[in-house]
Amino acid sequence: MPGSDRRLPVAHIPVAASEEGVRLDRWMRRRFPGLAPSAIAKMARTGQIRVDGRRVAPGARLAAGQVVRVPPLPADALRPPLREQRLQQRPLSRQEEAFAHSLVLYEDDWVIAIAKPPGLSTQGGPGIRRHVDRLAAALRRRSDEEMPRLVHRLDRETSGVLLLARTAEAAARLAASLRSRQAEKLYWAVVAGLPRPAEGEITAPLLRQPRPGGARVVVDPAGKKAHTRYQLVAQAGRRFSWVKLAPLTGRTHQLRVHLAHLGHPILGDRLYGTASARVPAGGLLRPGLHLHARRIRVPHPRDPDHLLDVRAPLPEHMRVLWEAFGWDPEEAAADEPPSG
Repeated sequence: MPGSDRRLPVAHIPVAASEEGVRLDRWMRRRFPGLAPSAIAKMARTGQIRVDGRRVAPGARLAAGQVVRVPPLPADALRPPLREQRLQQRPLSRQEEAFAHSLVLYEDDWVIAIAKPPGLSTQGGPGIRRHVDRLAAALRRRSDEEMPRLVHRLDRETSGVLLLARTAEAAARLAASLRSRQAEKLYWAVVAGLPRPAEGEITAPLLRQPRPGGARVVVDPAGKKAHTRYQLVAQAGRRFSWVKLAPLTGRTHQLRVHLAHLGHPILGDRLYGTASARVPAGGLLRPGLHLHARRIRVPHPRDPDHLLDVRAPLPEHMRVLWEAFGWDPEEAAADEPPSG
């Protein structure tokens, strides 16, 4: 390959506020798209890539302000594979642009809030062609405007409110609010069974375990601190319950693992659920993870004394369940944080 004999020098790159929570391997792929995932994993395992001078796993989550040491790389590491170049260069279709605009819940000069549907990834990856990062281009007001930046993430199968910043300054301020717990996130979930007590806190530490096909998170004393508040809102007999959740920490799959640990896995959770959490076949209910980021309240990046308060309507598969069980999604108490 032309240029493959040239090498880039060692680099020490700080993690930006807008990159808070990004996996190391994905961070590397964004900056050096010509590197194969296997090469990045090997460099991390052998200590060639370091974070704040320490060896870390490829799937480690980065924090703003950390410094990543990148070893000498082939110059071609900066160039995406040809297929990815073609995809990146392909403009959004009218249908994609219309779809992106249909997701917008709120927007101003600083921030955009969208209702992410289940099944839409926040970021790209192998085999993922449509994702929020790509669709964000449609949300610019002018072609010379900065590309909107993700400031937090939702799992692919989780629906609900997702914030993007229009500028680097807005991204940094929103990320700081999220880190300092000034933001208040409220989730709704349908779980198997009837939680007892009806409200409480879950503080089981969580540990990420790499495995073929993707990492799995488990409760483990050696894991990271994790804290979730929950409260029962309504029930359908003793089989299913509507709970509202407030994650006080932001661990991967935290709500899903904590509820499974409580003995009440989320309906439709194929990774952490048990037989009791399977969606009954042939009935009124529809398949899919029944976890929804209902509301977020956070200081506005323009004026910290003003709260940005956004709510997302239920996705279709959850709306159908609410109707089947006679639950009211407009119930005011359901939009307030769990008392904990």
